[in-house]
Amino acid sequence: MKRGDAFDVIIANAGVMATPFGKTAAGFETQFGTNHLGHFVLVNRIASLIRAGGRLINLTSAGHRYSNVDLEDPNFERTPYEPYVAYGRSKTANILFAVAFDQRHKERGVRAAAVHPGGIQTELGRYTDPSRMQAIVDQINKQLDAEGKPPFEWKTVPQGAATSVWAAVVAPAHEIGGRYCENCHVGNIVPDDAVITAVSEGVRAYALDPNTAEKLWEKSEEMVDEFFQQPKFEVVA
Repeated sequence: MKRGDAFDVIIANAGVMATPFGKTAAGFETQFGTNHLGHFVLVNRIASLIRAGGRLINLTSAGHRYSNVDLEDPNFERTPYEPYVAYGRSKTANILFAVAFDQRHKERGVRAAAVHPGGIQTELGRYTDPSRMQAIVDQINKQLDAEGKPPFEWKTVPQGAATSVWAAVVAPAHEIGGRYCENCHVGNIVPDDAVITAVSEGVRAYALDPNTAEKLWEKSEEMVDEFFQQPKFEVVA
């Protein structure tokens, strides 16, 4: 970055899940601060280094279905803290950030998408009680059995990375720009009462709402006290 070299792709993959209540060094609720605001600041600071034709891929989750963002109380100062609600808010924010970033940069050929990698056993789940995780898997398998489908299997890390690679370098840019992707395809919008599981597909409409995306962008700028107006980019060959 110091040399000003151009990027073809940025994959914003850092994250935490269902943590106990806490705050980042900057004073933001841990999950919103880590999963959204950290990426928001870093990506916007280096946005001019994404070459024309490049892409931003934000890692999100089916867990976005737990909650829409709460722009009135993002740090749980008035709302009782619930780890999975906080996780849901941050994962919805990842999708909305992709929507707003895509709108700002698509004219110069840079597109952004959000990717749900699927259920993978990594250290992301270190704060989840094993018994709760087993209960979730049991619920998934009950649902799958009722649908006549085989039982749930965790994805391997390469399988989990596949959709990020697909969205970053394989899929046509116009198909994934401002969209939610999973299992190497663009996800469909599902009703708000659809069941949340690690294998269920689809995205809530609120996570793709352009008005909410713009409000989140403005709130994020306010929170980090840094403002990212649309710059006049030089096209990088």
